[in-house]
Amino acid sequence: MHQGDAHTRPMGCSRRACLGAAAAWLLAGGRQAHAGGQQQEPLADAMRTALRAAMGRLAPPEPVFAHTEARMAYLRWLAQMSERLQTRQPDRAVRLEFLQTVWYEAGRAGLELSLVLGLIEVESAFRKHAVSVAGARGYMQVMPFWAHAIGDGDTGKLFHLQTNLRYGCVILRHYLERERGDLFMALGRYNGSRGQSAYPNAVQAARRHWLFLHAESF
Repeated sequence: MHQGDAHTRPMGCSRRACLGAAAAWLLAGGRQAHAGGQQQEPLADAMRTALRAAMGRLAPPEPVFAHTEARMAYLRWLAQMSERLQTRQPDRAVRLEFLQTVWYEAGRAGLELSLVLGLIEVESAFRKHAVSVAGARGYMQVMPFWAHAIGDGDTGKLFHLQTNLRYGCVILRHYLERERGDLFMALGRYNGSRGQSAYPNAVQAARRHWLFLHAESF
C-alpha cells in the first residue's frame, strides 16, 4: 500500500513561523473542534459517483504486506506513533486500533500518514466525539452534508472510527485533485479558509510531529 507523500508544494513558511502559526491556531481555539467552514459545493454526477465509489464498503483495516521488510516498517511506524500518541490516548488497545485505521485509510486515499495525523491533531485534538460549532463531527471533523452527498445519509455514523476517517481522507483527496495537487489550497478548502495561511500552516507544523523516523530503533 502506497504511503508516500501526497502531491504537495512548500507551504511558504519557515519551521519557526509554521510552529508559531500552529501555536496561535491551537491557542485561539483551545480544545474546540475547528472544522465547519467547508462549503457544500454542487457535485457533477460523475464526481458524485466517483466519491461514492471511493467511500465503498468498509472492510476491517487489516494490514497486508508484499514482503517482510514492509511488515517490519509498519510495525516500527506503529510503535513509534503509539508512543507519541500515548499522552492523548492512554488506552493502548484504542490507540492501536486508531493508528491501524489511519494507516489503512490514508494509504487507501494515497495520503501521507503524517499529513492525516497532523490534520486530525489540528481538527479535533484526537477526540473521537468532537463536534464543532458548525456541527462537524469526529476525528477529521466531517460536515454532516457529506453523509447525504456521498454516503448513505446516516450522520450518526460520522462518529464511527473507520467511517469518519474514510470520509475525511476521501474528502481531502477530492480537494487535492480539485486544486491540482496544491496542498496549501486543498487544506484551505478542507477548512473553509481557502487561500488563507493560518490553517494550512498549522496542519503543516502539526504534521512534523508525526513524521516517521526510519532510523529510530525499538
